[in-house]
Amino acid sequence: MMSPKQISDDRGSSHFRHTPFQIIHVIGNFLRIWSVYSMYRYLNQTGAPVVLFLFCCLVPSSFIFLILQKPWKGRALSNQQIVPSLINGVITALYFILWGKGLKSCGPLRAIMSEYSGAVLGVLSGVLYGRRGHVWKKVGGLVAMLVALFFLSQGWATSSLSPFSSKDSTDTKEEELVTEQALGLMGMMIPVVAGILSALRRVIARRVSLKNQQKKRLHAITITSATCFLFPLAMWDLVTGSSSGKAVELPFSAWAFLGTIVFGIILIFYVDNIAEERLHMVFSSPRHLMVAGACIIVMEIAYEMDFSLPGFIVCCLVLGFGIYEATSLERSKKDSSIKSEDGPNGILGNDFDTSPVLPL
Repeated sequence: MMSPKQISDDRGSSHFRHTPFQIIHVIGNFLRIWSVYSMYRYLNQTGAPVVLFLFCCLVPSSFIFLILQKPWKGRALSNQQIVPSLINGVITALYFILWGKGLKSCGPLRAIMSEYSGAVLGVLSGVLYGRRGHVWKKVGGLVAMLVALFFLSQGWATSSLSPFSSKDSTDTKEEELVTEQALGLMGMMIPVVAGILSALRRVIARRVSLKNQQKKRLHAITITSATCFLFPLAMWDLVTGSSSGKAVELPFSAWAFLGTIVFGIILIFYVDNIAEERLHMVFSSPRHLMVAGACIIVMEIAYEMDFSLPGFIVCCLVLGFGIYEATSLERSKKDSSIKSEDGPNGILGNDFDTSPVLPL
């Protein structure tokens, strides 16, 4: 039997070993969120079509994933893995389209926070497959998430509309004020649906891949499939834009394109894999939300956005509480998984069984 001192030493050494991975996770998410803000500014300033921009970013990303992962090499992938990955590519393409539209209409803060709405799949799995005693807990978490999204839709995270801001609304620009007032809960539906699709694609990717290396190879197929699906839609944007008499232009911005490709698509995939495998941190979790929230605060201040820190913190707390309750594990299982996290019933297995919202 281990003494309390030995247990504390083991825990301290475990935290020390995880520190580099935590740093990688924070930096990776910061760069990804930075690329989102640069993409938002680029789309607003140039008026470039969202689908065309995303397609131009996915094309080199798919080539890079294919070169890095080489899905045609190694152990042959079965049809039971390839076909769902191709279907997952269609879901991924729909996610990118809706998320891009939501980013342009709702702003980066709301678009990023809405990604965590995919935790509703945890509620659905709990209602269908969980114990009855935990159903109301998950439903309560769902209610909290809806309340947080409602607060965001009402502009609580903006200084012009936040109830915690002392700034008079007449001091803001009239155009910004009209935009904020026009955005209601229905205006948040596009990024919310995108968040649910993002969670669904993670579930499919996790189900069809038995090993982490297979997951990476299948992800290359998924991104390539998403690129092929976006191709006719991007061409349609070009055709409809030219037929309406407006010249469809896609001005080149090195940081907007490279940031989205390198940080927003490629790097974040490997960073989320590290978080899942090494830190046992799924995407829709309070810890992940805390990291994203800190990065959002930095970006909102750096880009001088219409931002209310107290209102944003309230929205984060309510959303984090909702995610925690909606994707909560049974405490006894969680304790046993920590003791045997490398075993077959480790924390990754429990996270997956009770919370289907997994990293990309």
